Amino acid sequence: MQYFTSDTHFYHADLLGDNDFAPRPFPDVETMNQTIVDHWNARVTDSDTVYHLGDVALYFTRPAKVSYERVCALLTQLHGRIIFIKGNHDSRAFFKYLAAHDPQLNGQPKFEFHDVGVLIKYDHRQYYMTHYPMMMGIVKQIINLHGHIHHYAVNVKENINVGVDTPEVDYLDHPVPFGTPFSLAEIEQMVTGKAIDFAKRQ
Repeated sequence: MQYFTSDTHFYHADLLGDNDFAPRPFPDVETMNQTIVDHWNARVTDSDTVYHLGDVALYFTRPAKVSYERVCALLTQLHGRIIFIKGNHDSRAFFKYLAAHDPQLNGQPKFEFHDVGVLIKYDHRQYYMTHYPMMMGIVKQIINLHGHIHHYAVNVKENINVGVDTPEVDYLDHPVPFGTPFSLAEIEQMVTGKAIDFAKRQ
């Protein structure tokens, strides 16, 4: 199966607590990190693929290799193959480190990297995945899945925020534990719910 997430921000201490931008109600980054890992692994198996739409971690050390090692160790714990789309907090040096230390999955690379975006097709729709929200213009059956804006949503029905702290979970008919990557069925429900919401406003 395919799953979608963004903006895990592992180790990002400044996001901890209750705030409007990216609420992370955890006492420390270790608890936040482990919660994301646990909820991810409760859903995803090693036969699945997760699209991570950027901002994997925000963690600075000197030398940088120390933070790369620790984040890589976390990512190695996550089930499934992970396709990363570069976010504004993801350096090329970090991605190069991950590529060089790829733990492999079933004899194949566990990690894949893209600078800008990835397109997939599902159920007569095209999903264009980017880190930043994209204004697609007037298009039919093209949805932009994105992250970057945390607990905010783009006021365009074709843009769906799939970040771990997205407010668009409100379009789902069931709760999703924090850090759990979204399924295609949940993405479809968000798309439908947002379209209905916009139609009511007209």
